[in-house]
Amino acid sequence: MTKKERYEYVIDWFKKNDPDAKTELHYKNPYQLLVAVILSAQCTDKRVNIVTPAFFKAFPGPESLSKADADDVFPIIRSVSFANNKTKHLIGMAKMLMEKHKGKVPDNMEDLVELPGVGRKTANVIMSVIYEQPNMAVDTHVFRVSARIGLTTNAKTPLQTEQQLLRYIPEELVHIAHHWLILHGRYVCVARRPKCEICGLRPACKYYQTDMKYIVEKVKAPVKAPRRKS
Repeated sequence: MTKKERYEYVIDWFKKNDPDAKTELHYKNPYQLLVAVILSAQCTDKRVNIVTPAFFKAFPGPESLSKADADDVFPIIRSVSFANNKTKHLIGMAKMLMEKHKGKVPDNMEDLVELPGVGRKTANVIMSVIYEQPNMAVDTHVFRVSARIGLTTNAKTPLQTEQQLLRYIPEELVHIAHHWLILHGRYVCVARRPKCEICGLRPACKYYQTDMKYIVEKVKAPVKAPRRKS
């Protein structure tokens, strides 16, 4: 199977089996998504979704957050990873939104990555989810799944993975392909023991063909799309 054929198979399977893939973070506007994505760094979406209702009640917009201090923010987010750093980032982000962007979340990489707590991955999420731009955010799931399937070759960094994926995925599908790969990595192609026995991508997957085929063929199980928690 050529790389082009592999991409075609993977994209076609996801289009048929997971056509409405979207972020599992709960949000109602760009500000809320930005906060949620900052909080989600090295933390589960489930934990973030537990924390954000109280956070958004206390700080419904960047203006109120920009006037807060650490003692106001930290107690609300203390259960997420690296809460001290994220407290500083969130307050700094809100201040910069108010001072430089009139409280509006930017729609371009240059301005987004200037915000405290926002790196390239976070910026790509915002541009992809909110503005539906053809940006591919690469987290650990996307990095792992892309390499295992064979969508990327010898990619050593998230940027290299991003560049290779963008080369083959049609521009109009990039924003949803980001979610396809994340959710597949979260629920099927997990890190320690990928669930190849329920994966519909086996015919196109290099990892399965080289490492898991003879093991998985002994297990008869239905092929499934990524299963999300409610």
